[in-house]
Amino acid sequence: MKTSLMSKAKILCAALAVMAPWGGTASASGEVNLYSERQPFLMDPLLKAFTAQSGIKVNMVYIKKGMLERIDAEGANSPADLILTTGFGNLNNLLQAGLLQSVGSSALSANIASQYRHPDGLWFGLTTRARIIFTHKDRVKPGEVTSYEDLAAPHMKGRVCTRSGKHEYNISLLASIIAAKGEAAAEAWAKGVKENLARKPQGNDRAQVKAIFQGECDVSLGNTYYMGLMQTNEKDPEQKEWAATVNVVFPNQKDRGTHVNVSGAAVTKSSKNKENAIKLIEFLTGDMAQKIYAQDNFEYPVKAGVAASPVVASWGTFEADKVLLSSVAEKRTLATRIMDRVRFDN
Repeated sequence: MKTSLMSKAKILCAALAVMAPWGGTASASGEVNLYSERQPFLMDPLLKAFTAQSGIKVNMVYIKKGMLERIDAEGANSPADLILTTGFGNLNNLLQAGLLQSVGSSALSANIASQYRHPDGLWFGLTTRARIIFTHKDRVKPGEVTSYEDLAAPHMKGRVCTRSGKHEYNISLLASIIAAKGEAAAEAWAKGVKENLARKPQGNDRAQVKAIFQGECDVSLGNTYYMGLMQTNEKDPEQKEWAATVNVVFPNQKDRGTHVNVSGAAVTKSSKNKENAIKLIEFLTGDMAQKIYAQDNFEYPVKAGVAASPVVASWGTFEADKVLLSSVAEKRTLATRIMDRVRFDN
């Protein structure tokens, strides 16, 4: 039986109670104020374990939408020391708005590969997820779809489903194609995918797999963790049937690799508890926290050497695109313009 999140929190806290935290025994060391797009059920056991080890109290506010607007409105008086985002796009938006500050940490440099952190320490990836292709097990022949480029090929006419082209996951993918192949090739790709759509872009990544199951299309784009969420869904077991209908394809294994996005963290420009915020990021990129992330949300650990969950491992290994995400970020505005120019969602 799978260990509950609360049980994991108790186990972690017991283990950490006998370990020396950063620089000494666990004692009251102040606090840190966290604004998080990641839900409390995932963060609570991690934050309790951090407090048990460091003595630092974490005051977390869950913000589903509008984090940038809130921090911007609060200005220099914002209580937020640290932010956690569910995707890379929001990290970049906060950076562009001038709401983040640079930090230095040898631990973070060691824990996180260079492509998954900002070169000036303005943000740090905590977990990774691949932007993969789901293909119907029977209607798509082996080797018929092996790259993102195949989604724009003539033989895929009327066979592709996807969520909105303006969603941050697809914008980041298109930005990575711009970084790899240039603006003209990226626009041709977006136009080709649009022409191959079986229906108007709609729904989330899981809805695309449902559409494959129902015969509306044969292939779709999606983030890896959605496969795990479907395969293990006891609340809505129909989703297990959707997942069983498709294969997981890691695109572009013969050239640049599969596009990878991150959830991440950054210290706010207004932080009053900067050192404690850095300690929390360091903890979240450490072995134990990375294992919790991997097991409970079917994401890939950002730290090398931490094992993926058995469910994730069952999909096989893959080569990721090694382009710096900071370079991909520079192409996001152009990617949005391209989606507008090709009228992708219309």
